Amino acid sequence: MNQDLSIVAGAVCFALLLLQVPATFILLSRLFKGPFRQPPLSPLSPTPDQVGAVSVVVPTLNEAKRISPCLAGLSRQSYEVREIIVVDSYSQDATPDLVKEIQKKDPRFRLINDDPLPEDWVGRPWALHNGFLYSSEQSDWILGIDADTQPQPGLVASLVKTAEAQGYDLVSLSPQFILQYPGEWWLQPALLMTLLYRFDPAGTNNQSPERVMANGQCFLCKRSVLAALGGYTSARSSFCDDVTLARYAAVQGYKVGFLDGAKVIKVRMYEGMAQTWTEWGRSLDLKDAASFTQILGDLWLLLSVQALPLLIVFTYLLISPFFSFSAFPLVLLLRLNLFLLAIRFALLFAIAPSYDRTNSKSNWTFWLSPLADPLAFLRILLSSLYTPTQWRGRSYAKMQKA
Repeated sequence: MNQDLSIVAGAVCFALLLLQVPATFILLSRLFKGPFRQPPLSPLSPTPDQVGAVSVVVPTLNEAKRISPCLAGLSRQSYEVREIIVVDSYSQDATPDLVKEIQKKDPRFRLINDDPLPEDWVGRPWALHNGFLYSSEQSDWILGIDADTQPQPGLVASLVKTAEAQGYDLVSLSPQFILQYPGEWWLQPALLMTLLYRFDPAGTNNQSPERVMANGQCFLCKRSVLAALGGYTSARSSFCDDVTLARYAAVQGYKVGFLDGAKVIKVRMYEGMAQTWTEWGRSLDLKDAASFTQILGDLWLLLSVQALPLLIVFTYLLISPFFSFSAFPLVLLLRLNLFLLAIRFALLFAIAPSYDRTNSKSNWTFWLSPLADPLAFLRILLSSLYTPTQWRGRSYAKMQKA
């Protein structure tokens, strides 16, 4: 029986090695680019040639509880911002009142309502599209900003200067995250790691169009380019419209960048672990911007290098007191997964600057987030299997049936 057990164990180990070894090399090829990436953007002051260069568009729907820091942060931007267009989708809370109040102090703010949502559009790209159509043609750049962000002084000037200096037609930023509760400090970094494992770090050279990454929370595009792309129409039915539009632009030959913006923009996306799991988790698969083959490849990678290492090491520790395993495949498998776990814990130090720790006493669970990696993979897997029917208070059941 021991011999039969050894044969089975050896076969399982060999199969896992075939699954994990190629994925490990892919992961390492991406992580090795990290030390050579561009440094995070720093706040800058505008130059005279940037006067009125940017129209900011903020899509809103019942954002009264979290939009105030965004409005205040945008108001602190300098003369490079020509106008700040808040496109409200008929909020039922005090969102319009907050915009009207700051409008009294800063005439650059404009409040409009988008047209009724067409059946083949998702709410966010539709609001951004309406804001683009309403914006001044004298602006050279269109900047989409989410209501849950907290723009820091010097954000827009720094973003425009970087885009112009490096020749980007479209560029977006990864933010610094604001977390509060132990559960989200534990889960959110594991979900973020699913992006880091699948794509190059922010600030590295763009990959092929199908691997381009973007973040709609802070999304700058040349007005002429956005017009040539038809506004947001290419991403109208996408629940990850930022990535969909960025990849479409890359296919058309435009230069797309994704940079580290931790020093110039912060974001408080969700309240607690449950909301993080439900809301953010269901868009992280990026299936609306990827082919079926790419989705399968990403799931294989995440299973191999993020979900399995903890499970394999834990299983070995659980059964090793009862069985004697010394076969070469098992030893190699164990060492490989210990190596992957070591990488995962080391990456905590790499992503630590992407989190604001100033106002949270529960951030110690951040260092335990690798224990949530199997859950993070499960969330991506579940999200990849279905299209949302509810999003930000809207129903998309008809779109799913279509």
